[in-house]
Amino acid sequence: MAGHSHWAGIKHKKALVDAKRGKLWSKLAKSIIVAAKHGGGDPDKNLRLRYAIDDAKAVSLPKENIQRAIKRGTGELAGGNLEEVIYEGYGAGGVAVLCEVLTDNRNRTAGEIRKSFELSNGKLGGSGCVAWMFDSKGLLVFSCNAVEEDKLMELALESGADDVRRVEDKFEVTCDPTVFRDVAKALTDAGLTPEVSEITRLPQNTVDIDDPEAARKVLKLMERLDDHDDVQNVSANFNIPDEVLKAIGEG
Repeated sequence: MAGHSHWAGIKHKKALVDAKRGKLWSKLAKSIIVAAKHGGGDPDKNLRLRYAIDDAKAVSLPKENIQRAIKRGTGELAGGNLEEVIYEGYGAGGVAVLCEVLTDNRNRTAGEIRKSFELSNGKLGGSGCVAWMFDSKGLLVFSCNAVEEDKLMELALESGADDVRRVEDKFEVTCDPTVFRDVAKALTDAGLTPEVSEITRLPQNTVDIDDPEAARKVLKLMERLDDHDDVQNVSANFNIPDEVLKAIGEG
């Protein structure tokens, strides 16, 4: 299975649990704070903030939490001193891994991210070592059993998507981040419900992981990083065959 699709599926199942314990809400609030800090508190004039608010509403983040985060970002309330950092490195099998982080303590976070890599037989690298392997894209994933390919293709391309492709039992719709909201709205308005809907970094090429032990370590690294309170998004370029996923109990 294509690495990003597989991880995206796991991540969105985890999101339900994360939301219950407040972890996901905390991450989304940070995203709103930084968006407002850099582009102002009006979502009609700040596309990044609008997307952050949409993500927050999708998991029922209370309106008052959203407003408080915006005010922290604009400086009306204290607590908006967050820094954007990208950490890059390699996991087992030479997999490229990129972490997008929001932190109020870069030194603390760097040490914790480095430890997460080391615990999973990976290594934190220098700035720019893997970022060039990824493109920022809007991504919507649909089950092949839930939508007709021709209908999805027509709606997606007419609304501004770049591509629609089948990856095993899923359809992946990709687009430029600037038109993501338009594409997502067009598809949902047509009654299509995506399993995954996000702006993320997609790998230009993938690395096949055929060894079950290496596959376990890669997925464990992704889980450790995603569980970190400061990590907003984790991207990687691994491809794990279905038979390997089944062998490690993830298929």
